Amino acid sequence: MTTDSPRWFKSSYSTQNGGACVEWAPEHAPATGVVPVRDSKVSGGRVLMLSPSAWTGLVTLARSAEL
Repeated sequence: MTTDSPRWFKSSYSTQNGGACVEWAPEHAPATGVVPVRDSKVSGGRVLMLSPSAWTGLVTLARSAEL
C-alpha cells in the first residue's frame, strides 16, 4: 500500500509490551473502499487490505475468540 502517511490505530487488545499488536487505518477506508491492517511490530512491512465487510467479520471473530 502506498499512502502519504495513514494514521494508524492500535487494537484495544494490543499491549504496550508488544503483544498482539494489530493496527488499522480507518480514515483510509471511506476514500478507497478498503481497510488497511498491519502488524505494528513491523510498521514498514506488508499491509493486509480488506473489504469493509471482511474487516467486520475479522473483528467479530476476534471478539468471539477466547484470548
